[in-house]
Amino acid sequence: MSYDFGKLTHYAKSFSDLTPEREDLLVEVGRQIKPKLAGITEDFYQHLLTIPEASTFLEGRVETLKKTHTRWMEGLFSGPFDANYTEHMYKVGDVHVRVNLPVEFMAGAMTLINHRLIGLIVETYGHDQEYCAQVLSAINAVTGMSLLVMQQSYQAASLAEELEKFLKISGMSRALFTNLATAYKDK
Repeated sequence: MSYDFGKLTHYAKSFSDLTPEREDLLVEVGRQIKPKLAGITEDFYQHLLTIPEASTFLEGRVETLKKTHTRWMEGLFSGPFDANYTEHMYKVGDVHVRVNLPVEFMAGAMTLINHRLIGLIVETYGHDQEYCAQVLSAINAVTGMSLLVMQQSYQAASLAEELEKFLKISGMSRALFTNLATAYKDK
């Protein structure tokens, strides 16, 4: 299935309230925050390994995942948050679907990441409450956008999987199903 990632970007930014000002703020603080992200990634994976349901997905892959995760987190403070970013996050969601990662793991993981980022931001900018609040809002917006996009790929994958099951059980061809769906849509 083909997506209009520009449209999905706009949709995700609308829900997460990722404004151009917040994007600029993320890049601005990135110079100071990015060097500390490997530590957050390390802490994040140490925590995940304590969760039995999560640790089975990590076996033998933690070091590689840490590198990928740190690069993604650096991207949160680099931008741009455009259709290319959205397409990348959609593909990340696809990878999570392919390894059968339960969808709730993404929301849980994003909560853990935000928790660690909150601590870092308060430690770094807590002396200026207004600025600190603005940075936290920007982080919440970009991680919210990322999560929304990844969940879109989960939804699409679930629908595709259910369609494949239906086609197999019913013996209906994809072409016939598509023609019926198109005919129904037009009414």
